[in-house]
Amino acid sequence: KSKAKGGPKRALSAYMFFSQDWRERIKTENPDAGFGEVGKLLGAKWKELSDDERKPYVEMAAKDKARAEEEK
Repeated sequence: KSKAKGGPKRALSAYMFFSQDWRERIKTENPDAGFGEVGKLLGAKWKELSDDERKPYVEMAAKDKARAEEEK
């Protein structure tokens, strides 16, 4: 697929905001882990989070979804 130039960016999910926030920490804690392994560790960490711990990421995703809807 080719992206339309100048089109609005898609909204990120709560998990994607979490992933952006935690990727460097996971890589620092596991320096020998490859890309796939880091992804598995991020997924496991995400599953461990309580609803309260996920809340900031869910709120960021909601704001980003609203932004994406406005840009359409």
